[in-house]
Amino acid sequence: MSTVIQPAASRRGILLISCAAALWGTVGIATQAIYSLSDLDATTVGFYRLAIGFPILAVLCRPIGGRGILLIRGRSLALLLLIGIMLGAYQVCFFASISHAGVATATLVTLCTAPVIVALLSALFLKEAFTRQTSWALALALAGTACLVGAPRQFDARGGLLIGIWLALGSATGYAIVTLLGRALAGRHHPLHATTISFGAGALALLPLAHPAAAFRTPEIWGLLLYVGIVPTAVSYTLFFLGMRYVRATAASVLTLVEPLTATLLAWLLFDERLGASGLVGAALLFGGIALLYRPNGVDVSQHPATDDV
Repeated sequence: MSTVIQPAASRRGILLISCAAALWGTVGIATQAIYSLSDLDATTVGFYRLAIGFPILAVLCRPIGGRGILLIRGRSLALLLLIGIMLGAYQVCFFASISHAGVATATLVTLCTAPVIVALLSALFLKEAFTRQTSWALALALAGTACLVGAPRQFDARGGLLIGIWLALGSATGYAIVTLLGRALAGRHHPLHATTISFGAGALALLPLAHPAAAFRTPEIWGLLLYVGIVPTAVSYTLFFLGMRYVRATAASVLTLVEPLTATLLAWLLFDERLGASGLVGAALLFGGIALLYRPNGVDVSQHPATDDV
């Protein structure tokens, strides 16, 4: 029997998820600001995001998700630790992509190609049907990425921009792997519990490669890192999971498109990152690819709801 969601509750869920996605869209902006004020690397930024978000989410686990986090053991725990390592890896790729390609391009390529890569990997490794819609979505994603490569005028397409695009694609691939691994846990544990353990594992994996002491050089850097770890991480994930109580997975996946839109708009307003005509065409193609996946008979997004930001 399907659960009936009342209109008022549905509106509440839409608002909560939209707010979460908008906050996720500020991650790249804050990271770009950190780069402009310091020489912190992507690994250190990624470590602090996970390390600061982890204890806050851990505190919220019981009132929101109950005590089930204490029951995660064995194969499930090992799988979450692996997910945490991959989570840290794709965070680092995304933050590194920002330094080369800018906030708008890094965010658009990462977020808009990730669902297409999920569909492609599902067909290759899980033997899921590779539909005509998936083929068109893949073609649109590739075409959109190609348009974006020539879009931002402030980056050298022969060097930094191409590196940034590859890093963004690496981040999207990492997210796709996390999504596929997460399918094995679907329905067995509260998503907040899984996210909390993954954040802790990701932070531990990045710790040996990070330079934590470098963050304390100025109050501005530390303040930005706290913002990244608290607002678009702990707060936004909490809002998202609360909103998921009232919104179906398909609708939630579409609502999270607020994230790249927010990032692109803020990048234009704050850093004057202009995509140009080619970039706008590329963004439209990327969004078109996602729209195809969320149509009936496309990818079953209920199996891998968009719980991830970048």
